[in-house]
Amino acid sequence: MLLFYEIFLGLLIFLAGACVFSFLNVIVYRVPRHMSFIKGFSICPACGHRLRAGDLVPVLSYLLLRGKCRYCKKPIGLRDTVTELLGGGAALLCAAHYVEWPEALTVFLFFSALIVTALIDADTMEIPDGCCIALTALAAVSVFTMGGTSILSRIVGMVCVSVPMLLVTLIVKGAFGGGDIKLTAAAGLLLGWKLMLISGAIAVFLGGGYGIYLLASGKKKRKDHFAFGPFLCAGMAVGILYGQPLIDWYLGFLLY
Repeated sequence: MLLFYEIFLGLLIFLAGACVFSFLNVIVYRVPRHMSFIKGFSICPACGHRLRAGDLVPVLSYLLLRGKCRYCKKPIGLRDTVTELLGGGAALLCAAHYVEWPEALTVFLFFSALIVTALIDADTMEIPDGCCIALTALAAVSVFTMGGTSILSRIVGMVCVSVPMLLVTLIVKGAFGGGDIKLTAAAGLLLGWKLMLISGAIAVFLGGGYGIYLLASGKKKRKDHFAFGPFLCAGMAVGILYGQPLIDWYLGFLLY
């Protein structure tokens, strides 16, 4: 009986996370196009047909429709479904990782802001100010829901990565975008300086590896740019969950 309850609860948490990220897909699509994500009905991007409730069930609709629009039969982007799966997985991960629900909810909202930021930046090479404002507001809330990080650590976290990025950009024009710098400042207020530093290191490692791949494959030239925001967001997602264990492992490795 207990196992059934845990499976049922886990399924509900997964569906809730998938539904939230399904709505975030709407934001990712509409914000760069200057469309309201609150008003209006969901439509097929290919044919413009209004979608019914049965077309909008996260993950399940994609499977039942075999990845095609019910009306025009054109392929549905797989990315939206993958994002919904990530939302369900993020919700389960937060529920399992944190004992207190306010902390779990805060981190899930952090992931929500990160996925919107990453996808919009990947699509447009720009990070809207609204994403940074949302993260700043969430950082203010986290003072009460995630009390383990001091105010001083948050203030230092705001500048420990963003200011070096700004200085590098002043020296090397176009090294980082203004959105990247504002993103690290806003996230640093939530993460604190330790987790922000490890997040930045992970982002540089991932972004550097991707840059090498682009150069080696001939897809980009040395002076070409690519969206760094997704790598920052990935680093922050890893940092908030596993940053402290990574720091402890690294310090232990140096000492021994």
